[in-house]
Amino acid sequence: MSHESKLQHAPNTKNKSIEYEAVSDEYMSQRQLKKGVAGWVLLASLGISYVISGDFAGWNFGLELGGFGGMLIATLVMGLMYICLVLSLAEMSSSLPTAGGGYSFARRTMGPWGGFLTGTAILLEYAIAPAAIAIFIGGYVHELVGIDGPIVYAAFYVVFVGLHLWGAGEALRIMMGITLLAVIAIGVFMVGMVPHFDSANLFDIAANPDVAGSSSFLPEGYMGIWAALPFAMWLFLAVEGVPLAAEEAKNPAKDMPKGIIASMLVLIVFAAAVLLLVPGGAGAEAMKTHGAPLVGALQSVYGLDSLAAKFVNIVGLFGLIASFFSIIYAYSRQVFALSRAGYLPRFLSLSGKRKVPVWALIVPGILGFLLSLTGEGDLMITMAVFGATISYAMMSLSHILLRKKEPNLERPYRTPGGIFTSSIALVLSLVALASTFVVSLQAAMWSALFYLIMVTYFVLYSRHRLVASAPEEEFDMIASAESELK
Repeated sequence: MSHESKLQHAPNTKNKSIEYEAVSDEYMSQRQLKKGVAGWVLLASLGISYVISGDFAGWNFGLELGGFGGMLIATLVMGLMYICLVLSLAEMSSSLPTAGGGYSFARRTMGPWGGFLTGTAILLEYAIAPAAIAIFIGGYVHELVGIDGPIVYAAFYVVFVGLHLWGAGEALRIMMGITLLAVIAIGVFMVGMVPHFDSANLFDIAANPDVAGSSSFLPEGYMGIWAALPFAMWLFLAVEGVPLAAEEAKNPAKDMPKGIIASMLVLIVFAAAVLLLVPGGAGAEAMKTHGAPLVGALQSVYGLDSLAAKFVNIVGLFGLIASFFSIIYAYSRQVFALSRAGYLPRFLSLSGKRKVPVWALIVPGILGFLLSLTGEGDLMITMAVFGATISYAMMSLSHILLRKKEPNLERPYRTPGGIFTSSIALVLSLVALASTFVVSLQAAMWSALFYLIMVTYFVLYSRHRLVASAPEEEFDMIASAESELK
């Protein structure tokens, strides 16, 4: 921006390697989001929409790696992690409502380095997840009209990035309608499959005699549980993005906890339904690599041309679209917050007349489209999980540190169990992180390379040019000033 001048090390920053720059008076006015567009129902819908694509495709790859038993145990463990994480985030998002979400929580408790490392991990997750979903959308579109590949990926990126550029309120209302259609599709699937459930179908994958602990329940043995963890996460991945809407919520103190907890409860029901009814109706062996498992399960019991299968195929596409649409929203707000504070190039946080972050929507969208051209959906899932698990560990640690450092901080909502709850999330997130190396060392290495590039940018450039007037930085200044007065 014009008239910027470098300042000395900010007095509130204990780490002397961090420097701030002064910005013009217009800086923050050019970086505004529209306030009051989301109540708790819309936030709950946002949380469901982030995740619901995971019910329609991707999770079933865990059946191949762990069998039904491995996937069941992995889902229970990851479900516990997400419940604990969501309860921790409910407290922090009601206390520190900014568009930075997890980055702002870590910034408050661990300084600029902690904030940047957390924000980068979230960005890795949200930039790559849409690429995986675009690939799965291509599979569903191919089933319907025979078209797949780059033309489908490009069309969906252009249309849905364009809808977000139209305006936040409009985009969130469209997203809510799309999510409702996806929920209806899951309801139809459940009604159609319950009469055909047979527990014997869950265990029809042959046990691998060459691995320890193999059985019909755990065909790939104990390691199968470990390998299934990233795909169990796909049933819940991205629900933690609800706090990214804090600056656009009507009443963050009340709406954020209600919205994120309500969405998690619904997602638990959906996860249980698909995990039991897909292999329980069609057989785990037949469904373990299916590109559209809900459709495949209905086709196996009602026939390829059945009305139920066609309905879920058509309407189920909206489940993938819902997550694709909403995660575009999430990555744009994370990029916006990091850019506004100077951690990423500042032009990315510029907002237009409609108060949406234009370049924060477009630039990651282009990168996501290029990633989708690989066609490697399962690789993209594992890369997204790698970033997610790092961010979960950092956010859980933020909750623990915030409780210890600032016990008197106003907390409109308090996490049941306190730091014990967030400690469970911390431990399980580290376990999940380790599992990504087991599933795909290639995915972990590509993710680590992305992380290394981002950290290098921060070390060499942006840490010397942070913006003191950004909300997350101001939070820290106020907290530091208050501590010095005590």
